[in-house]
Amino acid sequence: FSKAKPVCNTCGKVFSEASSLRRHMRIHKGVKPYVCQLCGKAFTQCNQLKTHVRTHTGKPLAMSH
Repeated sequence: FSKAKPVCNTCGKVFSEASSLRRHMRIHKGVKPYVCQLCGKAFTQCNQLKTHVRTHTGKPLAMSH
C-alpha cells in the first residue's frame, strides 16, 4: 500500500517527505533563520544564503552543519 504524502495546508503543494514540508512552511511563516553576516539579509533556506554570499565574495560560503 502507498503512504500518504505530506501536503501544505496553506498552498496545497505535495512533498515526498515531512522534512521537506517543514522546510517549505518557513516560506508561509516568514521564518528566515539563515542570515548573511556581511549585509544582514535573511533567507528561508541555507542554499539561498550560499548563493547570495557569492554576490559579496564571488566564492561559495563554507558552512558547517
